[in-house]
Amino acid sequence: MANTLLMPKATAVWLVDNTALSFDQIAQFCKLHPLEVKAIADGEAAQGIKGLDPVMTGQLSRDEIAKGEADAEHRLKLSEPKVRVPESKRRTPRYTPLSKRQDRPNAILWLVKNHPELKDAQISRLVGTTKSTIEQIRNRTHWNSNNLVPMDPVTLGLCSQIDLDLEVQRASRGQPAAAPAGDTLLPASMTESLEVGSDRQAKDEDELDADAVFAKLSSLKSTSQDEDEE
Repeated sequence: MANTLLMPKATAVWLVDNTALSFDQIAQFCKLHPLEVKAIADGEAAQGIKGLDPVMTGQLSRDEIAKGEADAEHRLKLSEPKVRVPESKRRTPRYTPLSKRQDRPNAILWLVKNHPELKDAQISRLVGTTKSTIEQIRNRTHWNSNNLVPMDPVTLGLCSQIDLDLEVQRASRGQPAAAPAGDTLLPASMTESLEVGSDRQAKDEDELDADAVFAKLSSLKSTSQDEDEE
C-alpha cells in the first residue's frame, strides 16, 4: 500500500504557519505547486482551512522538520505508518474457466426461464457474460439457440447458491406476492363462523324434530280419545 499524506492542503497550512520550511519543501512534501503554497502564505488560497499538524498524525517527525529548516535542499520524508490499512480491492468481472464457458449459454437460458424477474446486469454478475449475449438468448437469436438446453448455473459451477438466492431476493423486492396455487386452508375467522353456523343449524334442526314429534304425539292422542268416545 502506498504511503500517502492525509489532507495535503491542511498540512501545508500548518507547515506555513508553524515552520521555517521553504515553499519548495512544503510543495514537495504536500504534492502541491510552489505558487499554491505561496498563495497559502499570502492568504490568497486555502482560506477557512484549519491547519493539520502532521506530527500529531504521525506522518512527519520533529527531527525531519528540523533537518528541513537547517538545509533548504533537504526533502521531507513521510514517517512509516504504525498501522497499515489494506487497500480496498476493486470488484472485477467474474472469471469463467475455459472449460465452463461453453455452458454459459445454457445457464443463461435456465435463469431466463426460471427467474424472469432477474435483470440482465444480475445475470451478467452471476455467470460472467455480456448483456448482448443475454438479449440474444432471450430473443432466441443466439447462433446456437437450437442446441441450447437449460442448465442450473449452480450445478455447472458458474455461481454459488448463495449468490443466486441473493440476486433473486434483490430482484423480488417491491414485486407483488405470487398468488397461492391449489387448495389452501381457510382463515381461522372464516372457520369459526362456519362452525358457529353449522352448530346453530344443527340446533334448529333438533328443535324442529322435537316439535314434529310432539305434534305427532298430540295428534295420535286426540285420535285415540275420539275413538273411545264413539
